[in-house]
Parts: sequence; C-alpha cells; structure tokens
Amino acid sequence: MEQPKTEREKMLAGELYVAADAELQALHLEACRLTRLFNNTGEEERNLRSQLLHQLFAKVGKNPQIIPNFYCDYGCHIYVGDNFYMNYGCVILDCNTVHIGDNVLCAPYVQIYTAYHPVDPKIRLTGKELAAPIKIGNNVWIGGGAIICPGVTIGDNTTIGAGSVVTKNIPENVVAAGNPCRVIREL
Repeated sequence: MEQPKTEREKMLAGELYVAADAELQALHLEACRLTRLFNNTGEEERNLRSQLLHQLFAKVGKNPQIIPNFYCDYGCHIYVGDNFYMNYGCVILDCNTVHIGDNVLCAPYVQIYTAYHPVDPKIRLTGKELAAPIKIGNNVWIGGGAIICPGVTIGDNTTIGAGSVVTKNIPENVVAAGNPCRVIREL
C-alpha cells in the first residue's frame, strides 16, 4: 500500500497543501534563523554570507552575492548557479523549486514567487495553498521591482525590464517588459 504524501511532497508536486504542517513550519523557522543571521552581516563579511547561503540554499554556485536584506520561505528549494547577484530587498518564496542559472543579475526589490492561493474562495478558505516551480536561465538580468510569478520560465540571455510582472514564460534572447510582461524585441 502506497504511503500518503507529506505536505511538503504535495507542495513540491504542485498539489494543494497545508503550509501550517509541522515539517514545513520547522523548515521555515530554520530559513528565518539563517536569513536573520545573513541580514545582520556586514559588507566586509562576504565569506560568512557565502557560508550562510550554502546552509540555506539547496545549491549555490561559485561567487554568490546577495545584498541584505533578503527573505525566503524555506531556502532549501533554491538552486543558484555561478556568479549569482541579487541586490537589496529581494524575496524568493520557494514553496516549490527555484532554479536560477549562471550569471543572473537581480536588481533591487525583485520578487520571485512560486506560491499562490486557489482562485476558488471555498478552497482558499480551507487554508490550503499551491506552488509552481520557477526556472531562470543563464545570463539573465531582471530589472528592479520585477515580479516573477509561479510556474514561469525565463530563457537564457534575456533581460526583464524594471517593474515587470512576469506571468507567462519568456523565451531566450529577448528584452521583455511590462505588466503583464511581453517581448519588446529580440536580441
């Protein structure tokens, strides 16, 4: 007989899940502890920041740089490549996996949201949530204040304009901007 899925397994499978689950709460508290320590480091403490990111994230490439303050839900569902740079005030809600390629630059206040709530209020009132993975390719620049919505993939070598709300996949080798974000031109 097959064991029922844990709430974390449901979350990562894109199914309705209960975020108040004990396992998820423990993971979240650990992420809060690590981000608090990270956010309280000084600019001269790059090695400590890197060590904390290695504890927090599932995978960290070479030369990561995140400028505090930074926040995430769990951290353990975030995979970043080499030379990842994230400026002030960024948030990653990693209720599902977030894969970020090499040489990705995020301007201040970029928000990456895998989490969302059911549209049907009857289901939403049960307290159950949903999450969909996000994938950001290599050599991507995301402008300030951009919001990357659940389930989105951004292709390699793409620029996302400041203030964009990315609700659908964006192909590689383009400049895209707006709300909703759309391709402005090819590179």
